[in-house]
Formats: sequence, structure tokens, C-alpha cells
Amino acid sequence: MSSTAAVAVHGAHAEPHAPGFWRTYIFSEDHKMIGKQFLFMALFMMAIGGLMAMLMRWELAWPETQVPGFHWVPEPFMYEGAIPPNTYNAMFTMHATIMIFFVVMPILVGCFGNFLIPLMIGARDMAFPKLNMLSFWTGAVAGVILLSSFFVTGGPAAAGWTSYAPLSAVPIYTGVDWGQNLWCISIIVLGASSLMGSINYITTIINMRTKGMYFFRLPLTIWSLFITAILLLLALPVLTTAIALLLFDRLGGTHFFLPAGGGEPLLWQHLFWFFGHPEVYIMILPAMGIASDVISTFSRKPIFGYRAMAYAMIAIAGLSWIVWGHHMFVSGMDPVLGSGFMITTMIIGVPSAIKTFNWLGTLYKGNIHYTTAMMNALAFVAMFVIGGLSGIWMACTPVDMYIHDTYFIVAHIHYVLFGGSLFGVFAGITYWYPKMFGRMMNERLGKIHFWITFVSFNCTFFPMHILGMAGHMRRIYNPQQYDFLKPIIPINEFISISAFVLGAAQFLLLANIIWSYFKGAKATENPWHANTLEWTTPSPPPHGNWPGTVPIVYRGPYEYSSPEVAEDYLPQSQLIEHHRDAADRRSR
Repeated sequence: MSSTAAVAVHGAHAEPHAPGFWRTYIFSEDHKMIGKQFLFMALFMMAIGGLMAMLMRWELAWPETQVPGFHWVPEPFMYEGAIPPNTYNAMFTMHATIMIFFVVMPILVGCFGNFLIPLMIGARDMAFPKLNMLSFWTGAVAGVILLSSFFVTGGPAAAGWTSYAPLSAVPIYTGVDWGQNLWCISIIVLGASSLMGSINYITTIINMRTKGMYFFRLPLTIWSLFITAILLLLALPVLTTAIALLLFDRLGGTHFFLPAGGGEPLLWQHLFWFFGHPEVYIMILPAMGIASDVISTFSRKPIFGYRAMAYAMIAIAGLSWIVWGHHMFVSGMDPVLGSGFMITTMIIGVPSAIKTFNWLGTLYKGNIHYTTAMMNALAFVAMFVIGGLSGIWMACTPVDMYIHDTYFIVAHIHYVLFGGSLFGVFAGITYWYPKMFGRMMNERLGKIHFWITFVSFNCTFFPMHILGMAGHMRRIYNPQQYDFLKPIIPINEFISISAFVLGAAQFLLLANIIWSYFKGAKATENPWHANTLEWTTPSPPPHGNWPGTVPIVYRGPYEYSSPEVAEDYLPQSQLIEHHRDAADRRSR
């Protein structure tokens, strides 16, 4: 379908549209409502995953003591408020599973992808609206299945979010039976949801761009979502297959991963990490795109090296398929093969560095506006750099052999996936909230939330590098059982107190979202004076996205401080008169 034809076909959506409550808020086919549904589902799951993190931090700082306010939790989950070892195992498993699969992915890919793709490329809706609705509800069912595992005998999965076999394949090893089965079923169902979304994203971006929206006029947020959708389409079938084989081992008597029957436990690790490392970039690429848009807008400068940024994301995605082995250096891997994975992992730092230098180049001599969105985007860059640099340590085989099973890894993954992805999420929410809900968020409350989150985040996760270098193992229930860890107990207590502050700070974000929805100042069409197409329609956009015709694109998305106009921004859809005259002369 040509872009012109697409505009014509979807022009029908601009007609008056008054569906009932159920079609508007529950079973909506409107991409904007589906994006909001993903957002609220993820915020709900973040509250559950965050609560588990707080409980884990209590256990690590003050092991085997009663958690204040939790005496009411029934046995065997807790005993008069004290956390037993099996519950601790379940909490770190479910915390990671929820935060990765049901928080970061639904917000970055489900929420921003659904809400932004049609608006930023000039389309009335997604290519397949019904499939889009089905994608959300399939994801919601996956969440219900996962949470239902808390209520079965034996409790939820407790083999870690990586579910290494044979630990996850034999129920007696963890004491978990149907909880692990439900974990497997939930991830398979969620995979189906993500595949439906990916097909929709790719089809929409390729076929439904408005006139003039060439690929190298796409905003970097759209580039990042396009590449992420391709990664999802290719990676998820691998994970789904591996989990299906795991279920066969658990329920069907097969031995794909069980040595007793000739199976190979390392096969699980290979399959899991062949999915798992692209998954890391699935969770970070959209945040990179969001940060690029926010930084350019509030620096009032064109993004430095636009094409290099797009090519860097493509390179990161491509290289992510040949680095999975660095997660398995301690598995007895041949040193020669390990050296190969070490080199490819080092190489992936090059496109990542290109993006970092380009963000810095965009900031250089910019007219920087320190809005809440901008501060979160800058925090994303800083935290991503710290997480990326610590990742280079783990890419080095001899270093990784020492730190692999320590808290150094926990620090690294949280700098990348919390400091990186979630600061990107915060930047995206505060930047596009006016377009989503038609109201401005409270800037003062937003900045208070930012500073408390930024400081407490670093106080929580940076000391974990020190714990890791001291040999503090991850996934242990009571560090005080080890004499060599007793001198660093105060660090664990400091980390836990910081984590509690970090968790409490998120109530400020929630309060800001709710308060601003009812009391925030009404948003204008383009409150940030930005260039991309979503800012050319009312806030919030009507059904069909534009009340009239879909805008035509004349230039790239980052023409800030252009000498051709008096303002410091030049929207993609604004036609300048002397350009029109030149076009007329060429046509004559």
C-alpha cells in the first residue's frame, strides 16, 4: 500500500465516532487507548514487582527478622512477618520476571509503540486495529496467569528469571510445582502478544507513512521501535520453543534438559541467552529513541549525526545476535570460543559509544531547557554509560569468571535496565503526557520525583559494585551466614534504606500522573514547540488522529534553530513559502 493510498483508506477514521463505554475503554481498537492500557497495566505490575524488591532488600539487610507491617501475611509465605528461604527465592524470581516482561517491555514497546507510531508517521491508526486490541488482552491474560501462580500449592516459580535447567525442570529441586508451569505458560502467552504487536508495528511503519515521510525522515523513536519490533519477531520464537521444551520435561516426561535421560542442561542456557541478549536491547533501544527526541527538543538543536544514530541502532541490533555466549563464560566454555564472544561483545560497545557521543554532540552549545523530561533523558544517558562501562568488564572473560555470580552483575543489569530503561520511561511519560491526556504534568512535583529517584537510585545500585568486588554472591538468602561478608553488612543496610527511599519516590510519580489528569493545566497542541507530527494535532488527538487531512512531511524531525524561520523550531509538516515557489517553478 502506498503512503498516499494509506492516507485515503484511513481517512474514514476521521468521521464522527462515538462508541460506547466498552468499545472506548475496554475493547478499544484505537491505538491511543491501547497504548494507555499498556501503560496502566505496566504501572500496576510495577507496584507488585517493586514491593517484592523492597521485601528482598529487607531480608538482605536484616535477615530472618519480621518485616514491619507484614504480620498478616499467611504461612507459608511468611512466618509472623519473617521471610522464609523459599519465599525469598520466589520473590527474586517473580520480581525480575514482572519487571522485565510486564513492566519495561509493556511501557516502552506496548505503550509508546502503540501511542506514538501512527501519530509520528502520519497514519490514522495501526494497520490491524483488531489485532492490536487482541495483543493487549493476550498480554493481560498472561499477567493474570503469572499472578495466579501465587495462589497455587508450592507458590510461584523460584528458579530465577532465567529458569536454568535442571533447577527449573525438576519440581523437587525448588519445591515448586504448578507455579513454575504457570510461569512457563504465562511467558508463552505473553510471547504471542508481543508477536502480534511486532507484526502490527512493522506493517504500519513500512506501509502507512504519510506522504513525504521517508525512512530517513522518521523520528529516532520510531526507528528504535521499528528495530525493536524486528528483534521481537525473531527472538521470541526461540524463547517460546525453549519454554515449550521445558514444559515437556516437566509435564511430559521428556529429557531435553535433563542429564538423567541424556538431555543437555546447557542447551537451555544457549536457547535462553540467544533470546536473552537481544532482549536486553529490546528493553533499551526504545529508551534510546525517546532520549534522542527529548534531548534534541530541549537542546533546541538538530540531533547530532541523525543517520549515524539510526545506523548505530541497526548495528546494535545486528550484533546482539552474536554475543549471547558472554553470559556463559563460567559454564565450562572452550576458551577459544569464549574469546570470540569476548571480542564480539567488545565490538558492540562501538555503536553504543557512537550514540553517546552523538547525544553529547547534540547538547554541545545547545540552548538547554531543564524540563523534567530533559532531566530524565540526561539521567538515562549517564546511567546507560555507567551500565555500559561495567558491561565491558563482564565482556572480559578473566574478569567475568570472578564477578559473574556476584552483586556486580546485579548492579550492572539495574544500571542498564532501571537507570537506562526506566529513566527513559520517565522521560517519555513526562514528554508525551500532554499529548496522551491533554493536561500538563506538574513540573515541580516531577523534578522532586526526579531528584529523589536519581540520588536514591545511585545510592542503591552503585554500592553493589563494591559488594560484588568483595565477592558478595547474588541470590543468597542470608549474607550474615558467611563470615567474609559480615564486614560489609553496613553496606547492605545502606543499600536497603536507599531502596526504600527509591520505592517511596515512585508514589510521587503516581500522584503526579493522577493529580495532573484532573488538575493539570490544559495542554496546547504543541507545548514543547517540537517538530514531529504528533504535535500538529489537538491534545489529546481525536479519533483518526487529525481532525482534517493527514499532514504532509517536508523535512526531517529535528530542524531546530533553523535560519529559515524566526522561531527556533520548524515542524516537519510546515511548508515554507519560498520552498513552495521553488517547487512550483520546477513543476513548470
